[in-house]
Amino acid sequence: MHENDIAEIIVDACFKVHTTLGPGLLESVYETALACELQKRGLAITRQQIIPINYEGVILDEGFRADLVVEGKIIVELKSVEQIVPVHKKQLLTYLRLADKKLGFLVNFGANLIKDGITRIANGI
Repeated sequence: MHENDIAEIIVDACFKVHTTLGPGLLESVYETALACELQKRGLAITRQQIIPINYEGVILDEGFRADLVVEGKIIVELKSVEQIVPVHKKQLLTYLRLADKKLGFLVNFGANLIKDGITRIANGI
């Protein structure tokens, strides 16, 4: 399945989770619910996947943990904050580069309207 097809399913699932649960819960709650929703839609999900970092030839196993990796292609970074700040976007772009992924979503479930809380971030597309 192509990244754009997966992306459409991710966005729709985010709308479903936000509509059902509303804003303001812990990120871990949204992570569990979104993973469940995406799996119900037939997508393969990995939660809290460790992405190692190659630092001058040394592999650092605890580089970072991706909240969700969907179909092995898209990183979904979840937040539940009042407002997304520029460092959140830079963080996801760095994750995409380190993991050699083309596409990611920064999803803020703290937003009153989820359409305002979803940011698509591309790495070299």
